[in-house]
Amino acid sequence: MPMLLASFIVFSQEKIVTKSAAITLEASVPSFQPVAGTNSNVTFVLNPATGEVASLALMKGFQFEMALMEEHFNENYMETDKYPKAVFRGQIEGFDIKSLTEDYKDYIIKGKLELHGKSKDIKAAAKITKTGPRITIISDFAVNASDFSIPIPSLIKYKLDDRVKVQIIAVLK
Repeated sequence: MPMLLASFIVFSQEKIVTKSAAITLEASVPSFQPVAGTNSNVTFVLNPATGEVASLALMKGFQFEMALMEEHFNENYMETDKYPKAVFRGQIEGFDIKSLTEDYKDYIIKGKLELHGKSKDIKAAAKITKTGPRITIISDFAVNASDFSIPIPSLIKYKLDDRVKVQIIAVLK
């Protein structure tokens, strides 16, 4: 009996990890060229026993439709040589893996986003589902570039929104 209990405790502390979560950023202003980038090589970790989550994105992994946009993103805005990654650590409020079904259920994720040398508390809506062994988490939120001291030159301020919409999709097995 003690061995069974010990193995259950170890199993319940296991974390579920994917290295292929996707983050899409969008900072478009109506009537101008879309400003959007996607990174499909994001690490996302879930502790199913506690609802704790963590995510790591290498900033150079974001790809844009236009090479010039990608270059500006890396060199002028995100300064990826100086600030190579974004990290999020948080908690899914009220998370209970046993209550997950094939239907999406709404949750709130609260945590801290570290980006461009700054740290900010984030509260994000999330939809979570479980199909067989697979858990899918979709979260949408927005951040202000100015909150992270990300410079937007006045010359193009009218083409680029300070409010950046962020979506993350993580499929964990």
